[in-house]
Amino acid sequence: MTQDTPRSHRILREISGGNAVVSVLAIGLALLVGSVLIVLTDPEVQAASGYLFARPADAVLAAGDAIGGACSALFQGAVFNGTRVGWANQIKPLTETLTLATPLIAAGLGVSVAFRSGLFNIGGRGQMLVAAAAAGWISWSFPMPYPLHMLVCVLGAVACGALWGGVAGVLKARTGAHEVIVTIMLNYVAFYLVSFLLRTPGALQAPGSNGPKSPAALDTAVMPTLSDLLGIGSFRLHAGFVLVVAATSLVWWVLNRSGLGFRFRAVGENPDAARVAGIEVRRVYLVAMMMSGGLAGLAGASQVLGTTTTGFGSGIDAGIGFDAITVALLGRSRPWGVFAGGLLFGALKTGGYAMQAAQTVPIDLILVVQAVIVLLIAAPPLVRAVFRLPAPAAGARLPRTPKAVTR
Repeated sequence: MTQDTPRSHRILREISGGNAVVSVLAIGLALLVGSVLIVLTDPEVQAASGYLFARPADAVLAAGDAIGGACSALFQGAVFNGTRVGWANQIKPLTETLTLATPLIAAGLGVSVAFRSGLFNIGGRGQMLVAAAAAGWISWSFPMPYPLHMLVCVLGAVACGALWGGVAGVLKARTGAHEVIVTIMLNYVAFYLVSFLLRTPGALQAPGSNGPKSPAALDTAVMPTLSDLLGIGSFRLHAGFVLVVAATSLVWWVLNRSGLGFRFRAVGENPDAARVAGIEVRRVYLVAMMMSGGLAGLAGASQVLGTTTTGFGSGIDAGIGFDAITVALLGRSRPWGVFAGGLLFGALKTGGYAMQAAQTVPIDLILVVQAVIVLLIAAPPLVRAVFRLPAPAAGARLPRTPKAVTR
């Protein structure tokens, strides 16, 4: 655009070409794909399609009913259900969404920190498992007064997650080992290690149990729920959500307002230029991976001390470590974007079960929608081409350092 272009047009172009708009449109396209799949798999639509040319209105009405019923069930299952009696029951879907979103946001923040530093942390699962094991072991092995016990368990989980992530950071910094390979292998190490400990009496296995399950956490280590605070309802939403909100604010401050965050972003943009500028790239890799693992550890602690307090197994991560990658991509590795992405995926999961129960919509459809979102988020030019959006303005980046200068 030239300087003669009106300022309002330039602002509109910047907004329409921004990443936030692309993310919203990608979600809209994914939901549109989900709607098409609902129509194609709905029995009533299929029946009406048999006489489509004789009475086309029947097929259109059946398709509208299928999409409307699925959307209504999704909203009622994830946000608010006005058909229930009492406001506590009506807002329970929203609390379930926040409960499922809590570990997703924490682990997604960890992935985003690694992304901003030029690293790809796929080890969220292993970091969550190790942290969950640490939090659980402290919760039943060391009785303490409340709330000190809960805080010690959370700190222990964060520390163990950071140490597990730090292993990949050390190997990356010292030997140049690719963090993707290292973190994938560490996932297997953590899974089989925790599985072994859950089958070993005196380690993580519950006394008198023959199965791979841990003891229940002591009451002094359990995170208080919304029902505990209000004295009503049966809400599962726990204090882990408050910790996640605080963690989101802290990560935002670190990445955008601190010197450490500047080093993260500088190394993520161009490690060669950052090295020439005097930044210790190896130390940044180590600190970033430890911070990433610590946030995944917070997710593990929220699972053991908030969601699953009666004992856990080797599946305590529930696929969150990998879903967190999707959440970080959706949030463009921005802390509050990750927060919003976690809420969206929590709503899709919670509402997906309601759709399956009320409308017999397969829960796998939600996975398809999530996959399409990732596909479109990973290909912004495709979204811009579909909606004919302008290309984004070139942002300021660190210059590439000539190879001759690189050490």
